[in-house]
Amino acid sequence: MPSLVAGPSTDGSSITAAESDTPPTQDTAGDQPTAYTTDDDRVYPKGLKLFLIIFALCMSVFLVALDQTIIAPALGTITAEFQSVSDIGWYGAAYLLSTTCLQPTYGTVYRVFDVKTTYLAAVAVFELGSLVCATAPSSNAFIVGRAVAGMGTAGMFSGSVVILSYTLPLRQRPAAFGLIGGMWGIASVAGPLLGGAFSDHVTWRWCFYINLPIGGAAIAAIVFFLHINRVNSPKNLDLRTRLGELDFIGTAVLIPAVIMLLLALQWGGTAYAWKSAHIIGLFCGFGVMTVIFVGIQLWKGDEGTLPPRLFKNRNVLCAMMFSFFFGAGFFPLVYYLSLYFQAIQGDSAVQAGIKLLPMLIAVVVTSVMTGGLISVVGYYNPFILPCMVLFAVGAGMITTFDIDSPLRIWFGYQVLAGLGIGVGFQTGVLVVQNTVSIEWVPQATACVQFFQSLGGSIFIAVAQSVFQNGLIKGIERNAPGVPAEVFIHSGASQVREILKQLHAERYTEAVLRAYLDGLRHSYYITAACATAAFFVACGLSWKKIEKKRAGPKDAAEASPAMVEDGIGVRELRLPESKESPSHSYI
Repeated sequence: MPSLVAGPSTDGSSITAAESDTPPTQDTAGDQPTAYTTDDDRVYPKGLKLFLIIFALCMSVFLVALDQTIIAPALGTITAEFQSVSDIGWYGAAYLLSTTCLQPTYGTVYRVFDVKTTYLAAVAVFELGSLVCATAPSSNAFIVGRAVAGMGTAGMFSGSVVILSYTLPLRQRPAAFGLIGGMWGIASVAGPLLGGAFSDHVTWRWCFYINLPIGGAAIAAIVFFLHINRVNSPKNLDLRTRLGELDFIGTAVLIPAVIMLLLALQWGGTAYAWKSAHIIGLFCGFGVMTVIFVGIQLWKGDEGTLPPRLFKNRNVLCAMMFSFFFGAGFFPLVYYLSLYFQAIQGDSAVQAGIKLLPMLIAVVVTSVMTGGLISVVGYYNPFILPCMVLFAVGAGMITTFDIDSPLRIWFGYQVLAGLGIGVGFQTGVLVVQNTVSIEWVPQATACVQFFQSLGGSIFIAVAQSVFQNGLIKGIERNAPGVPAEVFIHSGASQVREILKQLHAERYTEAVLRAYLDGLRHSYYITAACATAAFFVACGLSWKKIEKKRAGPKDAAEASPAMVEDGIGVRELRLPESKESPSHSYI
């Protein structure tokens, strides 16, 4: 067992602890906090400055959420212009794929580079991707734009959480996360409405042009009002040392591994048979690359894309697995619920957006309320567990949607699911913020977001596959005279129009039933993943969110076992004086 090298120095230098192989947590066996810089040693911004910083973060999160929800009601129009129903899965998967693969890398970047500069760069990349989408001449170009936007998104949400950790005390952060979750919900409400309005009355391209002025406002606020000073600042490190901290090899292996998995899931049963050499080869390639990636992570250790020590702590592991299943359930639901209203009920993009409001408003209400209540109560478990039950039950009820489901059905079931979804966005972040030391917040937060994006990427592709398989088999079974491929390569809102052109109106109900069967299969995925998220959440320990953390003085008195069980406690600094805090925010 590594030993502790400790002792206050005469010149106010640091106390150094040997690196541990165990997860970097605040608590060890119980609720005893690990010794490191206390919240009280930090000087937090107040008043107008605090408001403007949080406003900028909210605008950034608003952008991320808007970009993910504004596209849903526009899918019918986009697929009609590009003749690309078969690419719907890639519109979401390309975005989430780039987000997924770069999330852990951004965690390291925030740790070894300047937080403000990194955050601004992420927003700028997102803006570039939005511009590419807005001007895309083809479906392939649109997919590229979504991938570029996802590269920026990877650093925006995790960066917002990192900045909040330097802006507010630990106990106040749940309320801020609730506010950010509320902004996510507001964007989720505005997204479908704006997407539908732009698609029906202007052009779907404005769904992406709108990101440019909002992103510009967020960049301006960050430039003028965000200033961070932190312990162990990377400013004194040269560029070579900083780049050496990044796991380029691991990232280079992770990206093709995820791509091969997504391609196998997307093409299986549609473009190629599941037993074909193409699909089997992709799965084998994914397996080989995954084994190589795991080996690289064990070799790189703390400098890896996914540091192995994070997986050795129960709470951090549960937070990552919860985020995986939550993302796997939420993102497919958002994409394919809109298609129900457009394809089955024949609604326009605006009408489909309006009909998504019951779920999205419920998400806003739950997110804001639970964030505030968690700050007051100090525990997140009493809110996470019942909300996941509501999510699972609501998703299960959505699978019962029929061709002519009345208002009370599609409205009520969406509200039920939305009330459960609201708390999910902040759960993983809350857990790691209450578990890891401040030095490891960027890395742990990025890993949580990685698994949420990974779940969304994989299961959007899975949902696309089961949807297309269900649609094709349903048409072949119920409407043998209608070519199923026509509906795969057309717009979701064109079902009735296509049947009219084929002079096959008599098959309208049969085709709609086949379409509904495909959608229902995608909803089963959401219900199953929400249930899995509930069981994972049961593994979280009931740890109270402390109002403050143990400080440097405690570090000098801490036992070796206490420090060794901590995560990321590489350097424990003593305050030079009461007037010169060791961790300040200016």
